[in-house]
Amino acid sequence: MEERTYKVLGGTGALNLTFGVISIVVGLTAGILLIISGAKLLGSRRNVII
Repeated sequence: MEERTYKVLGGTGALNLTFGVISIVVGLTAGILLIISGAKLLGSRRNVII
């Protein structure tokens, strides 16, 4: 019984670690893309006539 619990906890820990790494990568990628997009908007603001 204890061995089964240990295996379940190990699998859950590995899954949580995987989701954590994936969420960090997605967050960094989204942040970089937003910075690039904002820089492009700031660079082209002198072409806008209101």
